[in-house]
Amino acid sequence: MSELDAYDYELPRELIAQEPLAHRADARLLVVRREDGSLTHSHVRDLPEIFAPGDLLVLNDTRVVPARLVGYRTQTGGHWEGLFLGVDSQGLWRMLARLRGKIAIGETITLAGPAGDDIRLRLVERSDGGIWIMHAETEEPAAAVLDRVGRVPLPPYIRQGEMIPADRERYQTVYARVPGAVAAPTAGLHFTPELLARLEKAGVGSCYVTLHVGLDTFRPITAGQLSEHRMHSEWGQIEEPAVRQIAEARQRGGRVIAIGTTAVRVLETAARQGSLEEWSGWTDLFIRPPHTFRAVDGMLTNFHLPRTTLLVLVRTFGGDELIRQAYREAIRQQYRFYSYGDAMLIL
Repeated sequence: MSELDAYDYELPRELIAQEPLAHRADARLLVVRREDGSLTHSHVRDLPEIFAPGDLLVLNDTRVVPARLVGYRTQTGGHWEGLFLGVDSQGLWRMLARLRGKIAIGETITLAGPAGDDIRLRLVERSDGGIWIMHAETEEPAAAVLDRVGRVPLPPYIRQGEMIPADRERYQTVYARVPGAVAAPTAGLHFTPELLARLEKAGVGSCYVTLHVGLDTFRPITAGQLSEHRMHSEWGQIEEPAVRQIAEARQRGGRVIAIGTTAVRVLETAARQGSLEEWSGWTDLFIRPPHTFRAVDGMLTNFHLPRTTLLVLVRTFGGDELIRQAYREAIRQQYRFYSYGDAMLIL
């Protein structure tokens, strides 16, 4: 048995949420208290009564871009799919792509525009990790192209990754501001403007960090031992106002509650030297035992896939056996799992 086998579990397929709830804050909430090992059942809408005045929420304001592209090989008409990863310093597009057969350098892909305004992408080179470097034959900014022809890049466990129009809004937090993610910071999907207003009225503060979530976040670990896993990098930042708010919350005895594992990664990266500091850049921090948490007192998170870095992070924070017990209880009580599913609050 490998070390990774301990992070596996069986989940009935019917518990994988395929649609979000009609009202975001109606999601069920399993409250896990590390102090006494208790598990209690609640709802996200009850958070103003669960948190204490003076607590501070740290939210990830990244915005999911419609990064999934579907097109065809211009010369042959063969089907093509790609995932937009970003634009490099030369203005070239970095993509993950899939098609049958081989494609030559210089060959083009056509993305069909809704009004006949097609876009062509020319393959410039192939890079490490299966990444394609492509030149978009347009003067239009990448963001505008994606808004016009892109699709929401849902994970494959939701309708085999096929979006419906409602996903453009629902697979996005209500406070999403900084475009760059290809997957949603799913813990934040439960919040509404009304819930945030109620939290503020209850004396619970909030501040924002940014981490552009990448697809590697959800991919299973393939190495047998956690120490052998090569962690992917994601771009993030925490600015001085948020650092100051967190310090002030701590000084008045409030708890710092990270909304999602992505917020945890930003905070723990920025506190790597021992104290929380302003930070911007790429992080490849893999939070696993015996990590010492320096900047987080509590965490709201969804339920995660087995054998992933996310599950390792949550069990490292919450306590291995307690979180195993929480997952067993969530399955027994038929909680909804993964991106559009229910949530867990670890205090």
